[in-house]
Amino acid sequence: MFIERKIYKELEKHLGKKQITVITGMRRTGKTTLIKQLLKIINSENKTYIDLERLDNREVFAEKNYDNIIHSLSERGLDFSKKTYIAIDEIQLSPGIISALKYLYDNYDIKFLITGSSSYYLKNLFKESLSGRKKIFELYPLDFGEFLTFKKIHFIESDFSLKNFTPSEYERLKAYYDEYIKYGGFPEVVLTKDKEQKIDLISDIISSYVNIDIRSLSDFRSDKNIYNLIKLLAARTGTKLDYSKIARISGLSRPTVLNYIDFFEKTYLIRRIPVLVKHPDREIVKAKKLYFCDNGIANILFDLSSGAMFENAVFNQLRRKGSLSYYCLKTGREIDFILNHSIAFEVKESPTGFDLKPMENLSKSAGIKKSRLIGRKPVPRFRDYIWGGDIK
Repeated sequence: MFIERKIYKELEKHLGKKQITVITGMRRTGKTTLIKQLLKIINSENKTYIDLERLDNREVFAEKNYDNIIHSLSERGLDFSKKTYIAIDEIQLSPGIISALKYLYDNYDIKFLITGSSSYYLKNLFKESLSGRKKIFELYPLDFGEFLTFKKIHFIESDFSLKNFTPSEYERLKAYYDEYIKYGGFPEVVLTKDKEQKIDLISDIISSYVNIDIRSLSDFRSDKNIYNLIKLLAARTGTKLDYSKIARISGLSRPTVLNYIDFFEKTYLIRRIPVLVKHPDREIVKAKKLYFCDNGIANILFDLSSGAMFENAVFNQLRRKGSLSYYCLKTGREIDFILNHSIAFEVKESPTGFDLKPMENLSKSAGIKKSRLIGRKPVPRFRDYIWGGDIK
């Protein structure tokens, strides 16, 4: 059964565009499900789905004579004298396909729907070859609103920044939010009820990332070094990155650490957020904070504290709402998140009224007029904060 993701309406709208629709993201986030559903709703029989995990399909697009590709696809029932729809899954498995797509796009009336498991591969390869011919849509694990949709739990999406803690809503959704914080948002993990099976699925996703994605998309050769570095980063979830210290601990050179971390970010494993500065030219010398793009992965890699798990979950909820940064004084005082340079959020598991004034003062020093606390647990006689589960 198809469960609609928030990105789906955008993808559906893009079906009417000539541009190639490209869906990219970490493996097992639901890219294949999306393109199959898009293909299903197209009101035409002149369409096909091609999975490049099959060697015979890769052979089709390995042809140097592109007219032979048209011949092969015609043999499968496609009629290129009229509008044709072709969905191609796992495009990163056929590196030579880009030139063929460019030729077919320019010479035939074909609407391509494409998936690939890495922006590192897709963005760089498509940048010149398919300039102006494609639009890239990035698919992440489920946010909490999508999580509830997959669980068939009703909710109304509204401006969370205006909400205060509501005990009844907390009691209704608390168990679901705790599950989201612990196991994250990969669709099959969310739909699995057994906790041990959830852990097995997340472990398998990590293994696939290290053993398949990294090997196929990079020239990194030491799986052990890569895995150890990823675990080292998981232990630093929500903290400022000190590349020199990470290099010393890992035994890798600083340039190697930087290359690995850049790759991890470009392949959707992690995300770094910059510090908010009044002089943008100074941002480059300020340390960025590290978060994982899925809580389940971070928790499997390292036994995170409850506070770190909660902050990472809030990061994954907020990043769908716009650009994120953080603010920090030389004294070490920080604001956890600044959303769209306009509203500050301080994350506290059990916020209190004593947290309000310091946050407001720090926000003013950052030039941010609006600030809110985000909490996870109920606090006696205090409700002036956003419950994390209200960020949907």
